[in-house]
Amino acid sequence: MLSMYRHPGRQRSVWYVAAMLLAVFVYIYGLDSQHIPRNGDEDVYAHITRLTAQSGHWLPLQSELDNMRNTKPPLLFWQGIAATDWGSSWDRWHLRLPSVIYTLLTALLVLLLGKRLSGETHVGVTAALVFLAFFSTYRYGRPFLVNPAETFWLFLPFFTLLYWRQPGFESRWLIPLLFGVEIGIGLLYKSFALLAPVGLALAWWYLHHRDYRWREFLVDDAYKPVITGIVALAMFALWFALDPDPQAVWREFVVGENAGKFGAQGSGYWSQLLWGGSSIWALLLGYPLNAGLLALPVAAVFVLAYRQRFRANESEQLLWIWMAVLFVVFAIPSQRSARYLLEAMPGVALLCALYWQRIPRWVFAVALVLSAAVLLLLGWLALRLQSEMGGLYGWGAGLLWVAVMGLIVLALLRQEWTRDLTHVAALLAMLGLAVFLRPFDGAAGSFDAEAQRQVLGKAAWVPCNFRAHDEGYRFLLPGADVHGYHEQLQLTPQQLVQRYPLFAVQLPLQEDMCEGCRVIGRRLEIRGRHSGEELRAMLQGKVYEHLFVNEWLLESPVGMNYAQTKEEGCR
Repeated sequence: MLSMYRHPGRQRSVWYVAAMLLAVFVYIYGLDSQHIPRNGDEDVYAHITRLTAQSGHWLPLQSELDNMRNTKPPLLFWQGIAATDWGSSWDRWHLRLPSVIYTLLTALLVLLLGKRLSGETHVGVTAALVFLAFFSTYRYGRPFLVNPAETFWLFLPFFTLLYWRQPGFESRWLIPLLFGVEIGIGLLYKSFALLAPVGLALAWWYLHHRDYRWREFLVDDAYKPVITGIVALAMFALWFALDPDPQAVWREFVVGENAGKFGAQGSGYWSQLLWGGSSIWALLLGYPLNAGLLALPVAAVFVLAYRQRFRANESEQLLWIWMAVLFVVFAIPSQRSARYLLEAMPGVALLCALYWQRIPRWVFAVALVLSAAVLLLLGWLALRLQSEMGGLYGWGAGLLWVAVMGLIVLALLRQEWTRDLTHVAALLAMLGLAVFLRPFDGAAGSFDAEAQRQVLGKAAWVPCNFRAHDEGYRFLLPGADVHGYHEQLQLTPQQLVQRYPLFAVQLPLQEDMCEGCRVIGRRLEIRGRHSGEELRAMLQGKVYEHLFVNEWLLESPVGMNYAQTKEEGCR
């Protein structure tokens, strides 16, 4: 049987549409969940957005967090204000929906570019599906973070040059000015510092277009990245012009948020460069690690590209230049993270699609087995929870699990389907994760309406393990005056009783609450951070015992409002 991508006419089109609709559904499903894969910065950004919306003004940004006010330029927060109608529709769905739209628009650019570069629709569809199947896209492309917008706006100029080629490269003023606007919007989401890799990559692309004839480049093209950079920086400077306190912007963002990343943290700069989790070697693994379940196919593309480097066409060379520039530039600061390479992942997806038929089948088979392993783990955890608590998962979850496992087995057995279903299996594994987490956002994972009513307008202390983590409890306890106490304090229920009149505490599923406390509510929760001892126990098989907890909302008969120090909270 031929590959389903090569099925004639209508059948092929049905497959394209079904696969893309599945991807869109995966990104929309469970978008309001408090447990979606994300980054802790989302709570910080939500906090700033909420307080700025309450102020009734776009600027200055507002925050109650120490040294965390002008932590990012204003566009993300303005996006959140607009999406929630100045906080009147304050929920995760409204905050996150623009992020998903940006991610899907980026996938559309990848699809169009894949089709244009190859002349074949199936390459474009593969590129879009691969991009959406990357775990980094799923993790950072859905929450209320800067990454979806910055990835779209910073990829758009490179998309333009690759898609229109000669008219784009030869444009003297219009395209450079347009690039400046596009990049300027990206800078207003993240940082002016992004102009360094983007400007360098654009200049290199123009030079490459001239076949490295420096004289022609200097005469005909060198001014174009300069125009783009001036326009982009002028747009970024609007923040200083419009903010009533530009000195605070300089102090908190330019000096604190950006220049601070060049200072050595703890050990010396050179030791951090060569060793540890923030080393250049860890950053080098960023591209395959960002791919998640598709890490091995991405690694295979790197190997194949090196072996066939003399056969690479101009489009591939330009994409590799963009990826190399991002890596080199972000290897310079002392803080290095695979997250800084997210802007290059659309290019990685394109290269994967272009190399898809050249990657050995066994690479895809291993990727499929990894997807199956994730689903098996989730299935085992779901069965344990179902047996302990009952009523969490319906027949639909089991049917989905069986269908996906059957699809993976089919892809492994049928050689002609292995490549065609690998990225779909990765998407379905992420959907399986969302289905597994869904009960934690339903009745079992939420405080009921009566509990919310009883804490309305009252001070409530909740556990937190990251700055502004307590901000998330405002979605669980709307209208409550929420404060955080740090989990690192390891306060016992008895100590919490003496400190706080109203508090939440997380306890193992089999452990009873504190004596004498009045129960206001209870919910099932997943612990997000664990001690070294707990992680070792989980590696030994005690996953269920340390992963799930009951969170009790309790009223103490003796607790008094405790005067916290800054170190005790999450501010």
